[in-house]
Amino acid sequence: MATFVLVPGGWKGSWSFEAVVPLLERAGHTVHALTLTGLRPDDDDATVAAANLDTHAEDVLRLLDRHHITGATLVGHSYAGMVIAAAADRAGGRISRLVHLDAYVPRDGESCWSSTNEHFRKVFAAGAAATGYAVRPPDGGDPRRRPHPLASFLQTIRLTGALAQVPRREFVYCSGWEDRTPFAGLRARLRADPEWQVHDLPTGHDAMHEAPEAVAALLLGERVADGARGPAARGAG
Repeated sequence: MATFVLVPGGWKGSWSFEAVVPLLERAGHTVHALTLTGLRPDDDDATVAAANLDTHAEDVLRLLDRHHITGATLVGHSYAGMVIAAAADRAGGRISRLVHLDAYVPRDGESCWSSTNEHFRKVFAAGAAATGYAVRPPDGGDPRRRPHPLASFLQTIRLTGALAQVPRREFVYCSGWEDRTPFAGLRARLRADPEWQVHDLPTGHDAMHEAPEAVAALLLGERVADGARGPAARGAG
């Protein structure tokens, strides 16, 4: 049985996977859904201001240490593609699979800010105007969302090359919001890379809520509708 570590994207907590977790557990797998530092309900302003990409990668690594996890599947949604990449690069071979769920797949020296499109750079800048350190959630969406640490969107990732040793790397492209997605170019790049498997889901960005069964099926290695290759929205944060 697999061990899944589910990492939410910008402004969200472990609750963003609430419809997917029971489907994976019902199939007999162990599942850990994280809420990253600065996004927890009791985090104070100083904690939010200090949290960056390194902080969030350490959140994942601490969970692996605490539960003595090896052979983990890391799943990152949106911004959390940055997080799982950084964590996997530092995990010392404890990761067997990466799934970037409509998520950034960074190269060394990139950041969420540099990897996204102009629309979302404007969202980040406007959202941080009030405090200078926390990006308020875009209007609409789940009321449980919280201001996101700006530093985590801005910090560049440092990768040693160890990430390339993860045996299975997958990217899921959500095709239902093509007017705003920052991931179209990334999809094209990864489809041309034989070391990556690319899947399409005909959903908006928030696939975990729109189509939890399809997301779970993909994570379980089952064929899903519009799968692009390999085994079968409110904001890109």
